[in-house]
Amino acid sequence: MRGVFIAVGAAALHAFAFTFVIFGAILIWTGWKLFQHWDEDPDTEDNRMVKFVRARMNVTDEYHGEKMFVHIDGKRFATPLFLVMIAVASTDLLFALDSIPAILAITTDPFIVITSNIFAILGLRSLYFLLAGVMEKFYYLKPGLIAILLFIGIKMLVAEFIKIPTFVSLGVVMGILGIALLFSFLRAKKHPE
Repeated sequence: MRGVFIAVGAAALHAFAFTFVIFGAILIWTGWKLFQHWDEDPDTEDNRMVKFVRARMNVTDEYHGEKMFVHIDGKRFATPLFLVMIAVASTDLLFALDSIPAILAITTDPFIVITSNIFAILGLRSLYFLLAGVMEKFYYLKPGLIAILLFIGIKMLVAEFIKIPTFVSLGVVMGILGIALLFSFLRAKKHPE
């Protein structure tokens, strides 16, 4: 799925100069939406794909082992495990819609774009369970990520008029992450609970 997005995004960038503006607008919109709800925990029931599936399929309230579908009284039902798979896939799709324009803002080299996305997927999924237990300590990470999305989006919008070198962009991104992590650690020391 990501490979298709990368190919389409790279082709659009080469074919149409205004694609940078569209990608920048996507990142700014995503940053704004995250800003509006940055201190809220996501609810899978708010996921549009989960709502779509629930409206069109019968869904059981309980899990049935590893089964995604079961037959009850001759009717086919999806299990909550199927909804989880839908939520994960749709979240990955949204992540791809944000991360691909962000990496294309830094470089259009297909090798770097593809390998960075592969490593992001492998790294994030393998680190998820490790980080899930300590995420509450990274209190300011989400605002930092919002700032990064807004910075990259603005960079893409003004790319035609102002050329920001790659090392400056990477420095800003690293600086924002560093500040977010520093403030998160300071907060964790003040509020160990």
